[in-house]
Amino acid sequence: MACRLRRAIADKVSQVLGLPSDNVVQHIRTIPVHRKHESPDFQLFVNSLPADGSGCTISRHEAKAEKLAAKLVCDSVISEIGTAKGSITFKIKRDLLVKTVLQQINQDGPRYGFNSDLLSGLRRGRTIVEFSSPNIAKRFHVGHLRSTIIGNFIANLKQAVGNEVIRMNYLGDWGLQFGLLGAGFNKFGCEEKLKANPLQHLFEVYVKVNEKAEEDGDIKLSAQEFMLKLERGDPQALSLWQHFRDLSIQEYAKVYERLGVHFDDYSGESFYREKSQAVLKLLKDKGMLRKMDKGTAVVDLSEEGDLSSFATVMRSDGTSLYITRDIAAVIDRIGKYNFDEMIYVTDKSQQTHFQQLFKILKRMGYNHGECCHHIPFGLVRGMKTRRGNVVFLEDVLDEARSRMLKNMATTDTSKQLEDPSDTAEQIGLAALIVQDFKGQLSSDYNFDWDKALQSSGDTGVFMQYSHARLHSLQALNSQELKDIDTSYLQEASAVAVLQHLLRYDEVIQKTLEDYQPRYLVAYLITLWHVSSFSTMCVWFCPVG
Repeated sequence: MACRLRRAIADKVSQVLGLPSDNVVQHIRTIPVHRKHESPDFQLFVNSLPADGSGCTISRHEAKAEKLAAKLVCDSVISEIGTAKGSITFKIKRDLLVKTVLQQINQDGPRYGFNSDLLSGLRRGRTIVEFSSPNIAKRFHVGHLRSTIIGNFIANLKQAVGNEVIRMNYLGDWGLQFGLLGAGFNKFGCEEKLKANPLQHLFEVYVKVNEKAEEDGDIKLSAQEFMLKLERGDPQALSLWQHFRDLSIQEYAKVYERLGVHFDDYSGESFYREKSQAVLKLLKDKGMLRKMDKGTAVVDLSEEGDLSSFATVMRSDGTSLYITRDIAAVIDRIGKYNFDEMIYVTDKSQQTHFQQLFKILKRMGYNHGECCHHIPFGLVRGMKTRRGNVVFLEDVLDEARSRMLKNMATTDTSKQLEDPSDTAEQIGLAALIVQDFKGQLSSDYNFDWDKALQSSGDTGVFMQYSHARLHSLQALNSQELKDIDTSYLQEASAVAVLQHLLRYDEVIQKTLEDYQPRYLVAYLITLWHVSSFSTMCVWFCPVG
């Protein structure tokens, strides 16, 4: 693996500079593969080394690189040393490169890339990832797709590098929408329709009561009264709410199973409806709660204490708000899990909410607020089915499966499958995920079914095909690696694959730093491309 070779280079450089090897090794990076010609393997930019007080101009960096390179000599590991744009480049002896990479893959198997010096300094511990978080009594909206797959990716990545991960689904199961739904169900609901198709019927009731509420003030009043009953623990109101909640979770479980997602904890705003009152009291005791003329209560977040920036934490009727319940949830999780890190995955419209949340926690004296992070994502535009605009995630998954089945049926190379529908579902899901992960998470993007489901190009379908092809090679060459004849793996295409495999630990590190799946997706796509040009047989697929 790269760390062994990187360490050998670091030892050599540290001897010349008189620096500890550990101070150098973190700055040695692999060089991206060039498909048209062979390139060096590693690079060390001199501006990443401790400053010597001589300035940092480009010409100075180039001169410094030339000077340092002249003091380094090749050895049993390094075959060539050169310079390029203020950096020193290192080419590893090809027989050693082949043996090192293949033996490490053989030794580590699926853990290849994770036993690296670059990852040794990671802060590990207990990580809560809160993601998906649909609103109870509503069908799974397509807008929750991004939160679900991004959160699942981050949870998987954190677990892969050694964190204890708690996957949390913080359900939107409280608030004024339940007042409307409760009042609406009493007027427009049907228990038989609810049993037949729970979320669809609740959605229909919710739409109808919202329409009526625009015309009829009495319905708004009924909704407020129902919500007050919930807040006060009225048994009949709570029973209806619990019924909606249980049915919703059962329906969501079906969608999560299709997505390959699971949760360790189903939490929800409702759990903190009483605890939020304790939060309000705590804020008051700390002198942080300020009553406004209209009866609401706020926390002043301005630097000057002039209310130029504030967060409303209580309505005029004394009921809690979303942020109040979020504060209560963090405090509760500190006691319950004593987490080292908590990651929220939501759309970017909630950035201000989480900025306020973290600032309030800090002012309340909870240092855990500094360990909380918000991963924002943008909107998906243009996701339509053949029937028109989509609202619900099940429709998107059905559409992906349907289109993929049609593509498979018209492809001459498709094999006869025992369950083509299941295969189409898995490939279609991969297409959706890769399309989503290719760009910056915070950016909006336009979805295109034809582009997403192409079998060629940088798509999830292409990646699935390439992955299957490499596994076929693996099945043909399943014997354990012992003696390796490196002479068969000296051609440029084989070396390109090995060079790219060297980069895996750096890609993992970069992905962890920014929580951006696009780095890993780009790495995999390049791997499929370089391996398709190679004649080498791959025994193990380290990222499969």
